[in-house]
Amino acid sequence: MSLLARQEGLDPAAISIEATVAFGRDPEDGGYLLHVDLVVRWPGAAAETVDDLIEKADALCPYARMAWRGTPTTITL
Repeated sequence: MSLLARQEGLDPAAISIEATVAFGRDPEDGGYLLHVDLVVRWPGAAAETVDDLIEKADALCPYARMAWRGTPTTITL
C-alpha cells in the first residue's frame, strides 16, 4: 500500500493494516487451511482512492499471489 500510495503522489504515513490469521479445517475436504482478514485504515483518504489502491496492492502483493496462485514447492527425499 505504501509503495502504491507514493507512486500516486500520496503520503502513506497514516496507513495501517491489521491482519488476523486463523488456522482451521476446510469444510469441503477436512484438510487444513488458513483464513486471513485484513483491515486497512487510512484516516483522511478518500474511500475511492483507498479501494483502488487495495485492489492494485492485492494484485502486487507476493502473499496474495501465493494465496491465489499457489506456491511453487519442491519436495526431495
